[in-house]
Amino acid sequence: MRILLKLSGEALSDKERHYDDAVIRGIAQQVKKLVEEGNEIGIVIGGGNYWRGRSSIGIDRVKSDQIGMLATVMNCIYVSEAFRTAGLSTRIFTPFACSTFTELFSKDAAVGAMKNGAVVFFAGGTGHPYFSTDTGVLLHAIEVEADGVYLAKAIDGVYDSDPKVNPDAKKYDELSINEVIDKNLQVVDMTASIMARDNKMPMWVFDLTEENSIIKAVSGNFSGTRITV
Repeated sequence: MRILLKLSGEALSDKERHYDDAVIRGIAQQVKKLVEEGNEIGIVIGGGNYWRGRSSIGIDRVKSDQIGMLATVMNCIYVSEAFRTAGLSTRIFTPFACSTFTELFSKDAAVGAMKNGAVVFFAGGTGHPYFSTDTGVLLHAIEVEADGVYLAKAIDGVYDSDPKVNPDAKKYDELSINEVIDKNLQVVDMTASIMARDNKMPMWVFDLTEENSIIKAVSGNFSGTRITV
């Protein structure tokens, strides 16, 4: 199975550092097990542990988004090296040139790398401002013909309202992408939701902090939310 895993930058950090190495090592071990079982893995990482561009004041939106893209590149380089330490082969692709730090994205190269057992990191978002890493992960999933997108979050699924605000919020075990769009549930941003709908790309939403959460999500034995198409 070929999957795209989305990790938030905040999920990789602790209160004092940009990176929580224990969390990253745990992710690496789970991904290694999945690769050893024959799965092909691509990863997109947000940049929120470095930069929350849309909340920045006094900075041009285009420049702010470019800073955010570079934050995702730094995250992918760091996590890629942690994966290498765990015994995994990795490749990092970006939609723009980063000297020798990364490779320019091409579908053939990325798919070939995954088929050969490498974990592929898609850094730099779409390469354009005004698009989030949500859109980036859906775009790359569609480009490489993935079987699904797995969204590792700081919450255990999709709710009908914010459970931090509403103690009676209802959690969905499964819902369709049309329901996500119609109810504006903001699992991913609207652009990404429409891409998922139009290209029939299913998604799984789960809590990264749960033990072996990535393995459970891929196996289907998890307590998150499945979004059908």
